[in-house]
Amino acid sequence: MGSSRWFTIGLITAWYSSNIGVLLLNKYLLSNYGFRYPIFLTLCHMLACSLLSYAAIAWLKLVPMQNVRSRAQFVKISALSLVFCASVVSGNVSLRFIPVSFNQAIGATTPFFTAVFAYIMTRRKEAMLTYLALIPVVGGVVIASGGEPSFHLFGFLICIAATAARALKSVLQGILLSSEGEKLNSMNLLLYMAPVAVIFLLPAALLMEENVVNIALALARDDVRILWYLIFNSALAYLVNLTNFLVTKHTSALTLQVLGNAKGAVAVVVSILIFRNPVSITGMLGYCLTVIGVILYSEARKRSK
Repeated sequence: MGSSRWFTIGLITAWYSSNIGVLLLNKYLLSNYGFRYPIFLTLCHMLACSLLSYAAIAWLKLVPMQNVRSRAQFVKISALSLVFCASVVSGNVSLRFIPVSFNQAIGATTPFFTAVFAYIMTRRKEAMLTYLALIPVVGGVVIASGGEPSFHLFGFLICIAATAARALKSVLQGILLSSEGEKLNSMNLLLYMAPVAVIFLLPAALLMEENVVNIALALARDDVRILWYLIFNSALAYLVNLTNFLVTKHTSALTLQVLGNAKGAVAVVVSILIFRNPVSITGMLGYCLTVIGVILYSEARKRSK
């Protein structure tokens, strides 16, 4: 029992560390270090996820391999991958313009967009109490935006787009891979989505971030640390997915929910301590209101079921 408890604590620590680590390192590379190529950075992440997913499933046998059974299923996975790419790239772009703390405040509104897309695409209605709980979720971000000293309109809008795309992927996944024959666990889904993402991102990086490969190589010749930053950052991106899967497997849904809500708050505090970005009382109150709204929303959904 004792060793099992320490194993779970270790998993949660790794989950927190990888999530917060990749977020902070993304911010450092894209904003502080000056590596202004978010599409190429996301491409590196997806390459690492492709290679490490295959190694974890085919060689280490962490989970049984699930095969894609039809062309239709592959098309659905590709559609999910495209939305996934849009979400990750938009999130990385936003980090060039806004602080991590504000990025996390906006990201906390994911339940609002999930509820909207679920209603539009599946006509799924929630209890009135659930919808009322979304008011502080959105209201908190409005307050945080008004009190954000480093507010940047484009950064704000692109982060909203990233949050909406993340919610859309969640709803689409429920629709497209709903039949028993097509359901994939998160590790196998990543195994198939990541290579498709590479196919989408490679031409996008070459066309939209001109000469990015040569620039990255030149940077590496001048400062070899950038190479290690990219490798470590990409490995962390995979570790986020692996630890998320393992924590989901080894804890209860309630524990995961509580940990997820706390993770964003920890990321905000750590980012402020590291990057020293200015914060206002109004902004922090807005973020706290959003987090409270997310907790109320989760509780209302649980009770309605």
